[in-house]
Amino acid sequence: MLFALHQFTEGLVWLGLQGRIGPIGRDHAAFLFTMYAQGLLPFLMPLAVTLLEPAGWRRNVMIGLTAIGGVAAAWDAYGLMFLPSRLFVDHNSIAYRNVMTGSLPISLMYILATCGALLLSRYRVVRLYGVVNVIALTIVQIIKAETFASVWCFYAALMSTMLYWQFSRGAGLNEAAPITWRRSRFARG
Repeated sequence: MLFALHQFTEGLVWLGLQGRIGPIGRDHAAFLFTMYAQGLLPFLMPLAVTLLEPAGWRRNVMIGLTAIGGVAAAWDAYGLMFLPSRLFVDHNSIAYRNVMTGSLPISLMYILATCGALLLSRYRVVRLYGVVNVIALTIVQIIKAETFASVWCFYAALMSTMLYWQFSRGAGLNEAAPITWRRSRFARG
């Protein structure tokens, strides 16, 4: 649902860039889009996955990833709130620029937190979403690096239908097949 609202705000940005809504509406929509994408999501994504996990080493690592995501989110939120941002159309996609949100270390922390938590999950559907997300972000970085935030968020919203499908059929995580480790027949004890 949040991804849908997120994409809706980018639709408003497009309307603003086409002159169909005023610059104030466009700028507010752009702020909402970037604040969710960069100022909230790096914390919310690993937190949501962490809350799904039972106690154990995976959850402990995810708590660390959530903290890393929180640092990235706070850094980006500060930049979005207090420094000027700009946006423009680049090859039929929207490019968002802010001097503070584009740093490589923060971007790596963002990816580590969001994708790392997904990839560590004990639930196959969540891990699959993480794998597909890493593949998508790699493709987007290669093909549309200048408009990365806009395009990756669009693909992530499309891919979230995997999770919607899992939960809409009433399966929840019960049928998501958690990973279980079998003891080897050669193990002692």
